[in-house]
Amino acid sequence: MEKALVKGLQLMECLAASPNPRGITDLAAETQLTRSNVHRIVTTLRALGYVRQVPETSAYELTTRVWELGSQVIRRLDLIKVARPAMQALAEATRETIHLSVLDGLDVVYVDKIEGSQHIRAHTSVGGRAPAYTVATGKAMLAQRPDSYMLQFGPTLRRYTPATRTRIEDLQRDIEEVRRCGYAVVPHGEWREGIAACAAAILGGTGELVGAIGMSGPDTRLGRSQIQAVSADVVGAARRVSAALGYLPAA
Repeated sequence: MEKALVKGLQLMECLAASPNPRGITDLAAETQLTRSNVHRIVTTLRALGYVRQVPETSAYELTTRVWELGSQVIRRLDLIKVARPAMQALAEATRETIHLSVLDGLDVVYVDKIEGSQHIRAHTSVGGRAPAYTVATGKAMLAQRPDSYMLQFGPTLRRYTPATRTRIEDLQRDIEEVRRCGYAVVPHGEWREGIAACAAAILGGTGELVGAIGMSGPDTRLGRSQIQAVSADVVGAARRVSAALGYLPAA
């Protein structure tokens, strides 16, 4: 194991368990590390925003950064639980693979999945990632972000299939279309060839972006007309999950 990482986590656990701020000497005694070692690690944690020094003292305590990380994990677990019934209903209605995704920087992360009942289906894995600009759930979520967010893709746009968007202007047009119609469509695979998909964003109680629910399958089976036919089911599933999370659309 990486010793520095183990020591850093040990110190964070020590601070988390303490009801009061702790000094370097105190921390060294409890963790059985040298004072210089504790000071170096605490300095690093402080620079990263996980630890702060209490004003006018030499004691340290954890910041809310740890809570923020934990709350993101809990939010994802809550999202999976809440979204499952809508995903199941969508899977039964379409017989295609259903994904639940969240936006992580410039990628989507697949946090849940229901396999399609068709013999030939889209293959992805829970925990897997894809560039957000190449997949339907990613485009659905990007449409909830300001235009400036997409500019981050400028230096990273690369071609994965003949259909991949490699110009920011083309991606922006796709996002504008998502905003216009309320759902994202990728008729021909931009991340993996031969995959068509449709997705809609999931919003939380204050209107914040939480994730996206999407349907995908072979583009030989899912043409534009077939996707158009099921788009209302996809949007309806996303709206049901959003409502369950407390979202109330503006009147």
